[in-house]
Amino acid sequence: MTTSLTTLELDQKEMRQVYSETILELAQSDPKVVALEADLMSAITTNKIQRLIPNQLINCGIMEANMMGVAAGLALNGHIPFIHTFAQFATRRAFDQLFVSGAYAKLNLKILGSDAGVTAEFNGGTHMAFEDLGLMRLIPKAIVYEASDSTMLKALLQQVHKEYGIHYIRTIRKNAVKLYEDNESFPKGKGKLLREGNDVSIIASGIMVAEALQAAVELEKEGIEANIIDMYSIKPIDRDLIEKTARKTGCVVTAENHNVIGGLGSAVAEVLSETYPVPLRRIGIHEQFGQVGKVDYLKEYYELTVKDIVRACKEVCLTKKRK
Repeated sequence: MTTSLTTLELDQKEMRQVYSETILELAQSDPKVVALEADLMSAITTNKIQRLIPNQLINCGIMEANMMGVAAGLALNGHIPFIHTFAQFATRRAFDQLFVSGAYAKLNLKILGSDAGVTAEFNGGTHMAFEDLGLMRLIPKAIVYEASDSTMLKALLQQVHKEYGIHYIRTIRKNAVKLYEDNESFPKGKGKLLREGNDVSIIASGIMVAEALQAAVELEKEGIEANIIDMYSIKPIDRDLIEKTARKTGCVVTAENHNVIGGLGSAVAEVLSETYPVPLRRIGIHEQFGQVGKVDYLKEYYELTVKDIVRACKEVCLTKKRK
């Protein structure tokens, strides 16, 4: 699949609207589905569906750890809990309850962490999750995704409904760049090749996929062809695709709206070190906390922009040539 820059437009439907609509569909088709909220129903728009599924939507209040316990109890009784809150509260704050009451007990929990990374904007550093993917990757048998557009989010929600176990989906709340047609599928443990090139591989996730595609256009102007991969499945990760793209281009850049430690960059580095080591650069957060600001400002501050990806690609290509 090849995506051109002309197709990169914001989706008219917000990601949070996709979540609430999909939860409604799942709940109406399956009485075992129960959605849990931590006083963020209006933020994720589940308040608009509450009257339609009053017995399958519970506001647990601002008590995320308790919400995990409630979800565990529901799962023990055969229900399928879908748990939503800010990404850092779903992971960092409630990690022990999730780990012990959920994962250690081998229960069936579906977790949506929203407002990931810099998209938390004016909620600031306390609400800006740069570590959630790393925490979730540490949980044995957990499945970890980052949704890059509305089509993917809907498909992943439908997919995890059918699969047993701990599933974490990282997302933004507002409008994402539209990348996929409605009939696209997103198998567990796979990535999507969006653009082909022979000079450098860019492996991205979430909001950084659109940045990577735009970077590829800029690189093309300078005679550098980039292979672009949307690595939406962070765990399990597509080891075969990572090795294949590394063998093809000889160098890799990762791009994520997350700490370079523990997230996509770490996962890719682990695979490359064990399969086909090549020069690697990681675009992401480096030893920093979050802060208040608009997304565009925060992208600039944390070096998550098109120009940052372009610079990293040029650097890694030079390293490859010297070798």
